[in-house]
Amino acid sequence: MREGKLGVVICVFLLVESTLGRFVVEKNNLRVTSPQNLKDTYECAIGNFGVPQYGGTLAGAVVFPDFNQKACKSFDDDVSFKFKSGAGLPVFLLVDRGELEFVMKKEIKNETCSYRVADCYFTLKAWNAQKAGAAAVLVADDRSEPLITMDTPEEESARSDYLQNISIPSALISKSLGEAIKKALNKPEMVKVNLDWREALPHPDDRVEYEFWTNSNDECGPKCESQRNFVKEFKGVAQILEKKGYTQFTPHYITWYCPEAFILSKQCQSQCINHGRYCAPDPEEDFSRGYDGRDVVSQNLRQACFFKVANESGKPWLWWDYVTDFSIRCPMREQMYNDECAEEVIKSLGADLKKINECVGDIEADKENPVLKAEQDAQIGKGKRGDVTMLPTLIINNRQFRGKLDKGTVLKAICSGFEETTEPAICLRDGIETNECLENNGGCWIDKATNITACRDTFRGRVCQCPIVQGVKFFGDGYKHCEASGALRCGLNNGGCWKDTQQGRTYSACIDDHTKGCKCPPGFRGDGHKKCEDIDECEEKTACQCPGCRCKNTWGSYDCHCGSNLLYMREHDACISKDAKPGIGWGFVWVVILGLTVAAGIGYAFYKYRIRTYMDSEIRAIMAQYMPLDNQAEVAVHGPHGNV
Repeated sequence: MREGKLGVVICVFLLVESTLGRFVVEKNNLRVTSPQNLKDTYECAIGNFGVPQYGGTLAGAVVFPDFNQKACKSFDDDVSFKFKSGAGLPVFLLVDRGELEFVMKKEIKNETCSYRVADCYFTLKAWNAQKAGAAAVLVADDRSEPLITMDTPEEESARSDYLQNISIPSALISKSLGEAIKKALNKPEMVKVNLDWREALPHPDDRVEYEFWTNSNDECGPKCESQRNFVKEFKGVAQILEKKGYTQFTPHYITWYCPEAFILSKQCQSQCINHGRYCAPDPEEDFSRGYDGRDVVSQNLRQACFFKVANESGKPWLWWDYVTDFSIRCPMREQMYNDECAEEVIKSLGADLKKINECVGDIEADKENPVLKAEQDAQIGKGKRGDVTMLPTLIINNRQFRGKLDKGTVLKAICSGFEETTEPAICLRDGIETNECLENNGGCWIDKATNITACRDTFRGRVCQCPIVQGVKFFGDGYKHCEASGALRCGLNNGGCWKDTQQGRTYSACIDDHTKGCKCPPGFRGDGHKKCEDIDECEEKTACQCPGCRCKNTWGSYDCHCGSNLLYMREHDACISKDAKPGIGWGFVWVVILGLTVAAGIGYAFYKYRIRTYMDSEIRAIMAQYMPLDNQAEVAVHGPHGNV
């Protein structure tokens, strides 16, 4: 909601037939950490100016000034709100809204119109607080009502240079909270608060979707200049994020329509295209000179079509080049704001001019344009996003951005839209966020020997997450313990296990075939992580127990010596003679050879017997075909006349 200038009546009557738009107040949290009776989390409304710390927090001590409590005047030079004495914290200056409301007795269409007399703009309060050293400004409402959005002044007379120089965050708090804080400060008690923007924007996944509602008009005063400068400065960042798939960007353009009863009026005909369906205000607010609103709508449509065609070709980021080049090459003040100049820019970028012109279509036709119809539909809020009613409007993850439209502020807001640990490297640069891992390792686990840490910096803060280093994954809670796992873990800091070298020998408690864990090697006992102690096998009598053996302990093992000429066999914990004769062995060999020879002879004899028997059988079978054998009976042959 905008505050009016002194004495200006704010009575707005819509000429459209649709219902009133839904304006959503974007909020962040304010946590009071002291005194005890005020400890709680409260909602506050983000001002649409200055620099909200999206994704972060800001701690401070509240101060309510003794004089100039509405902050409508500059504070004296000897007044400083840089730090609260005794707290070591920056100052959040609490000021009164200080606005009176009167009710007019005249009623129009059964509605009572009210006007407000403002002492000063919200922006002026913030500017005066900033000049006095405050780190943030809290504006206490003067009435019990739902929170509103503090916006920048819209009137021409409010074109103050300070508007773009406000760099502190601002928040509107409820009347009840403001009174409670003042009461605590009067006791006096220290009031400490945290402004928290970490959940001001949704951050569901690894891609941020954002929309920029803008205008091709370059003659609408400071806001047009702000839009133009923002597009030029943010172009490089936007294109990098888009090309690498971190973001999905869509430009939009607000249009209005002319009520049917006024379509034939001079105003509608000069401000609208397609028979009053799509309209824009006159750039100079003077129908008798310069460009008309229909010129603006036409160029808005061309820019929207350029994006549509570029997006279909897989290069949506070219929109930033087109809009930037068009504003430089085709300005209104040089009478270059026309289709011919726009087409030259399109050709220079290698875009498909034919497709773009087909998308633009006939702006004189008495029919809907699909692109502009979609733009009008998109103006209606969905979910938690309100209707888009003013320019410029930036929407990030379906929530409206509040604050100064500049490169750094918008980049912070976009970075806050990524799920933790998925943000691109540009979001972790100095000046964009604070690396909490640099101080005390963020309170996370760290292996000081190798500087392997579980602290991972994100845009919103740090997370304690056991890392993956050179393909080796660590497991644990990330705060007090992380342990390497996998086959390669012993090559990385010995898997976090114990390792030592003494007497020319190296022993390790890390075993590659273990997925995780540390185990002291044979000859040692301990936890395997920080300590493995040598076992004295001699003292504990776990080895070298053979008769006449002498035991000597070594690091990680032992030596055992046998008496006389005996040799110690470690595997059997036994002694054998060093003078054993090889003859005993050869005798055994000869016995084996003799046994094999006898077996071979018996086998040969059996073989010969089987061969001879087989051959005799075959010979007898052959001979039996030609003559009777001794063991065969004669066979009688019968002829036709009897026996033969």
